[in-house]
Amino acid sequence: MKKNIFFILSVIICLGELSCNKDFLSKTDPTRVGANVFYKDQKELEQAVNGVYGQLQGIINSQWLYNELPSDNTTVDFNPGDRGQAPSIEAFEFWTVNSGTGNINSMYVSYYNALYNINNALAKLKNATTIADSVSAKFEGQLKFLRGYYYFELTQYFGDVILITEPLEVPSKAWDYQRVPQAQVYTQIETDLKDAASMLPVRYTGADIGRVTKGAALALLGKVYLTEKKYPDAVATLQQVLPLGYSLVPNYADVFDPQKKNGPESIFEVQYQGGNDLGEWSSFIYTFAPRLSKDAVTGWPQSNPGGWNIPTNDMIASYEAGDLRKAASIGLDFKSPITGDVIPYIKKYDHPHAIYGRTDDDWPVLRYSDVLLMLAEAINEATGPTTEAFGYLNQVRKRADLPEVSGLDKEAFRAKVLHERRVELAFVNWRWFDLKRTQTPDQLTQFLNAYGAVEKANPTVSRQGTPYSSGDYIFQSYEVLYPIPNNEILVNSKLTQNPGYQ
Repeated sequence: MKKNIFFILSVIICLGELSCNKDFLSKTDPTRVGANVFYKDQKELEQAVNGVYGQLQGIINSQWLYNELPSDNTTVDFNPGDRGQAPSIEAFEFWTVNSGTGNINSMYVSYYNALYNINNALAKLKNATTIADSVSAKFEGQLKFLRGYYYFELTQYFGDVILITEPLEVPSKAWDYQRVPQAQVYTQIETDLKDAASMLPVRYTGADIGRVTKGAALALLGKVYLTEKKYPDAVATLQQVLPLGYSLVPNYADVFDPQKKNGPESIFEVQYQGGNDLGEWSSFIYTFAPRLSKDAVTGWPQSNPGGWNIPTNDMIASYEAGDLRKAASIGLDFKSPITGDVIPYIKKYDHPHAIYGRTDDDWPVLRYSDVLLMLAEAINEATGPTTEAFGYLNQVRKRADLPEVSGLDKEAFRAKVLHERRVELAFVNWRWFDLKRTQTPDQLTQFLNAYGAVEKANPTVSRQGTPYSSGDYIFQSYEVLYPIPNNEILVNSKLTQNPGYQ
């Protein structure tokens, strides 16, 4: 999307603010425009929709923490001299998250903040009488897609969650909501995504490129069905994406090139814009580069990278010989000035940029290769590995310059597809959900503890003599769900905690 979609709406009351202090209920902020005054015409409703997109940027900025770091894909560039981030970031790597972990509360509030604004905008849109039906449908479709996306993420993180689809007219009701069963949340997600698919166009042009499309709604709905193990529904839905004009780009690295964003393989990517003062830039490489790399990775000597989300030895070893995706995904050219060891980093978001700290990298959420692999998986689970399923899998492998596979039984095909998803979709925030979706809690517990034992015995990044804590890399089955933040339970006594957490 061009810069008009980057208007960040600051006039809407956020649910997260309501949960911070009950004194808010008796106060009015004179600097804010009331929701009843705003939303009076098409321009202001478009600004509201753009504001929701702006919130999506904030959510994506930290999503790696919840979707990659707890998995076998990434680890941390350990800093023995600064343990300040241990409780809030390293907790996800070492599986020591609890209900008081700060980033859990921040994530939870950010999602419900966005949902509040979506519900409010949808209600105002329903009552708008000056907007053409065709325009109104596009707004509604975009909002419902994002609501479905957020609830899909929330129920993956927490299981049963609070489900709100109407505006919060009386703020005090924010403390009356209870969690509803996960099945009920999935029903709402399916409804929202079906509605979105029926309302959204196949393509946008000009300044609207980058908005949610019909293909995005169908692709996400297919992913939802796959997660629910509704395999025939997943197949039927994902097959509807095939004739919409998407295709694999010949060069895998081009998928992530800021000069080629929103290309033929892109189904939905979160838009960022660097090189200006609009405040819409990304900075992923500054988070992911080794912490002592300075300009060796970012190109800017004043940079002080975070060293987070470092590819693991296990991830690096998962690439088959000759896989072209490895060089495009992982940098292996930086050595620690302290130990002399190579410290790997995510290369997908490492591109030249004109202004320090302001990169132009978008974040890919849904891609055509993901659809092909989901189709292959869903067909296999529904009927076994057919010629069609092998065809979808081999399209992705061929682009990576890998030989086609054939003759696999159902179990072997399942394992091959999951492996292919790992390397094809590395570092784009689907690994944690894929592991949860394809393994039982007990199986995932065994899998992660085996991975953790190897990583603990031979760390990807040297700990420079600092021993592990006794609870590091000890995963328990209840941890397949994150805890409900303690702050939310304190302000809403009707909320229950997930088993295993206090």
